[in-house]
Amino acid sequence: MRILLLSHSFNSLTQRLHVELRERGHDVSVELDIHADVTRESVALHRPNLVIAPFLKRTIPDDVWSSVRCLIVHPGPPGDRGPAALDLAVLEGAAEWGVTVLQADGEFDAGLVWAFRSFPMRRAAKSSIYRNEVTSSAVAAVLEAIAAIEAGGPAPQPMQADDPRIRVRGPCRQADRTIDWQHDTTATILRKINSADGMPGLVDSLFFEDVRLFDAHEAQDVADVPGTVVAQCSAALARATVDGAVWIGHVKRLAPKSLKLPAAKIFAAEAAHLPHRPGCGYAPIEYREHGEVGELSFSFYNGAMSSSDCEALLDAYRGALTRPIRVLLLTGGRDYWSNGIHLAEIEAADSAADESWRNINAINDLARAIIKTIDRLVVSVIRGNAGAGGVFLSLAADEVWASDQIVLNPQYKDMGNLYGSEYWTYLLPRRAGLSNATRITQCRLPMGAAEAQRLGIIDRVLLRSELANENLVKLGAAIAAGEEFAVRLADKQQRRAADEAGKPLQAYRDEELRRMRINFYGFDPSYHVARYNFVHKVPKSRTPLTIATHRSRPAPGRSLGFAVPS
Repeated sequence: MRILLLSHSFNSLTQRLHVELRERGHDVSVELDIHADVTRESVALHRPNLVIAPFLKRTIPDDVWSSVRCLIVHPGPPGDRGPAALDLAVLEGAAEWGVTVLQADGEFDAGLVWAFRSFPMRRAAKSSIYRNEVTSSAVAAVLEAIAAIEAGGPAPQPMQADDPRIRVRGPCRQADRTIDWQHDTTATILRKINSADGMPGLVDSLFFEDVRLFDAHEAQDVADVPGTVVAQCSAALARATVDGAVWIGHVKRLAPKSLKLPAAKIFAAEAAHLPHRPGCGYAPIEYREHGEVGELSFSFYNGAMSSSDCEALLDAYRGALTRPIRVLLLTGGRDYWSNGIHLAEIEAADSAADESWRNINAINDLARAIIKTIDRLVVSVIRGNAGAGGVFLSLAADEVWASDQIVLNPQYKDMGNLYGSEYWTYLLPRRAGLSNATRITQCRLPMGAAEAQRLGIIDRVLLRSELANENLVKLGAAIAAGEEFAVRLADKQQRRAADEAGKPLQAYRDEELRRMRINFYGFDPSYHVARYNFVHKVPKSRTPLTIATHRSRPAPGRSLGFAVPS
């Protein structure tokens, strides 16, 4: 089918649908919901059999949905209507939630229901549930709806006006989730902050300044007078509640152009007087050992790795190498493996160019340490999405395992034609081949696990049920105990020596950083402009041609006067 994805942004769900639909042979193009006339034009150009709207903030024009079938992905069960379905589900502590695929009509969220998937709710941030349960449920429901449409069966029956499932609700307001630090329990406060995580953040105050709170976690063995900020750990701040405390990982000031940054960095002067309480419920980096298998897990908010994050992870990695293990698992977070350098901290620095340089060298130091590990086998375990330098960092390991649910963006081009480093010019060609490496870094399209495995970027694709820690450890133990372990280790040592003799790692790094220095300090400001637009969420004025293929080729039955690209 010719399918047009109409979305407010090319977010994680839209990217996953783009990947899954293309993998199944559909002709997929994307249009960002910039203006109703732009939507009309995109329909005229692509002439889709179906429009799918994974993420919209306004209704589809009447003349569009009345001329072509349009399916809306709603993050709520059938009958749920309103713009804040998932916010309210998290806030109210719903035990079960779901995703509905319904047909657009003249009434908001009230069209024919083509498919539905339900899932149990975790105690987690709204953004995490959206990237995981909502996204996987939405993909399953969309595929079911497409199958029903392709089969040519009768359309589903509309819900009756008196259906008890119908519940119309408005937006989730700040007043609905205001924290009362003198009376709210830890669980209540976590629900309130989690319901606003990602966007818009929960408005509260720290040190008598109004801010938005994000990235909340329950603190363990921390208590004090309710409402007081009592400790710090890994740039998070702990604030006491009536029955414990919560860690606040990130905050954003209310002033225009403020950035979402680690709480203890925004309030550095105040945090300097607070005691450090590591191991009390907030640990972006953890090491565990299971016999001959070590597991170094890391989970950085939104997958961004600042200079200090990279340095801390490198220290932890070096510590793991002192242990008597044969296999080391590098286990990324549930939401993200890594998205590379921390663009928000770079934007907030006194010199964005200087901090960019420091950050790229810090992540390069980590990649080099992994590449040069020759006395054991290292496995990257990608449980969440990865992008840019985070993808290439994973390739520094001997094996890459990945969830079948992930999306990779193995390119830097969308960040102002950034050249990229992390030794990608060494790591990618040796896995995917030189021609594929060029295509991967130039095409600017998201990639699913199946395609990544075909290209050699991923070695093993794991189902969600196989990503439990005990199963990963079992797989690692099988490698450690395998008859081929000694042979693999010897082969690795010989190959590293041969590669180094052919072209030293430092040469790859120097060549990459020579190009990166031009990006950071050169006359072309594209990287700095793109970074500013990204961290400040400046809306796009047009859809990039890389995803809006209907704008770079003739639509069926018409000629635009130029050749269709291969």
